[in-house]
Amino acid sequence: MSERLNGKSAFVTGAGQGIGRGIAEQLASNGAAVTIAEINEETGRSAADELRQAGYEAQFAQVDIRSEDEINAGIAAHIEAYGKLDILVNNAGQNQHYDASRMSVDEWEKSMSLNLRGAWLCCKHALPIMAAQEAGAIINIASVHATMTAYNFFPYNVAKSGLLGLTRSLALDWGHKNIRVIAVSPGWVRTQPAIDFLEAADDPAAEEERVRNLHPLKRIGRPEDIGALVAFLASDEASYITGTEIVIDGGITARHAD
Repeated sequence: MSERLNGKSAFVTGAGQGIGRGIAEQLASNGAAVTIAEINEETGRSAADELRQAGYEAQFAQVDIRSEDEINAGIAAHIEAYGKLDILVNNAGQNQHYDASRMSVDEWEKSMSLNLRGAWLCCKHALPIMAAQEAGAIINIASVHATMTAYNFFPYNVAKSGLLGLTRSLALDWGHKNIRVIAVSPGWVRTQPAIDFLEAADDPAAEEERVRNLHPLKRIGRPEDIGALVAFLASDEASYITGTEIVIDGGITARHAD
């Protein structure tokens, strides 16, 4: 167990499973008290319970990031429990796959609210708290799809590109308050959507081998890989990093198409 985040507290959205859970576990194991902000009560409570059983400080807050009221209430519960907010991780989101010519306005709004608007709303309510503390770290979980994408990822890739712009703007506007804002862009990570994709192939084992071989490291990422990076970026060791995107993808985006 590392002590790099001792005395700090973190609010992590979408932390009941997948990348968010991996992030919450790594933050907690590095010493942070963690609020699992999750729409799914079952997975959210389970994640918080497991962290507490492991000896870490954690609580669950049911938060739908599409609701400003729920975000505000979740952050208020975090402050009540831990007294301050040092780390915000905007992880919650959902893959979207639409035809731009057939997608409805309602579908567009739902995608943007899940993958971009919710992150801004969390920042909106966290920034004044961090400014009063004159310290804070905001880490936005974007995607390699923010800068390079694949067929049939519209408008998920659009929203993730927006997260990079959000990161740059907030880093510039709030840096004088010692608030750092960073985007982390994962590639392939073994989460449920990735598992479902692989298992839907005619030959899942062959498809997984194909995907592994796209990576120079010859493996698919794990949620804890992303969590380890986030824990470092949230720490004082990364005090000079802000306003940038850090890609964590096993090297897949270094590979030219062939």
